[in-house]
Amino acid sequence: MAPPDRDAMVAEAAMKISELFDILEIDHKNDHNTRETPQRVAKMLVRDVLRGRYCEPPLITSFDNATGYDELIVTGPISVISTCAHHLMPIYGQAFIGIIPNAEGKLVGLSKYDRIVDHFAGRLQIQEELVKQIGEHLIELTAARGIAVRISAVHMCKTHRGVLASRNSRMVTTACFGELQGEAVKKQFLTECAALEMGLRCD
Repeated sequence: MAPPDRDAMVAEAAMKISELFDILEIDHKNDHNTRETPQRVAKMLVRDVLRGRYCEPPLITSFDNATGYDELIVTGPISVISTCAHHLMPIYGQAFIGIIPNAEGKLVGLSKYDRIVDHFAGRLQIQEELVKQIGEHLIELTAARGIAVRISAVHMCKTHRGVLASRNSRMVTTACFGELQGEAVKKQFLTECAALEMGLRCD
C-alpha cells in the first residue's frame, strides 16, 4: 500500500480540529494564542504522535556472529514515548530488550532495537499490546533463540485526569518469546533490567 499524502492529511485534520475548537468555544480565529493551534495540532498528530502508522518498520542491520555468541544480551533503557489509545494522553518511560542470539545466525545492530521500539510506540497504544508487537516483530525478523521485551512507563491518563495518581505511578509489562520464556533465563533478564534501572536512577 502506498504511503498516505501526509500534507493533505494535516490540512484535512486541521479543518476538523478547527470544528472541534468551535464546539468547545475556543476562539482560534481572533485569539493570538490559539489562532494557528488547529494546524499545529494536526501536524503534531500526523508527524509526531502517529509517526509509526505511516511508514514501514526500520530495516534490521545485522552482522556475522563470528564468535558464535549465544548468551543473553540485554539492552536498555530505551526511551518510550507513546500515546494512550483510550484517552489520547502521553505514555512515557523505558523499554528493555533481551536477546538470546543464534550461534550460527546473525547479530542485530544494537541501535535497531531503539528504532523498532520507537516505530511501534509511534501510534495510539496500550502498553500490554506494545510489548507484544515489538517482541513478535523481532522474532519474525531475526533468528534469535529468544526475545524478551519489558516496558516501565508513566501513563498521563492516570496522573493528569481521573484519580490523579502520583507521577511516580508506573505500569510494567513484559512479553517473552522462545527460550526467554524459561524461568531461569527470564529471571536473569529481569535481574539485568533491574540493574540497568538502578544505574539510571543513580546517574
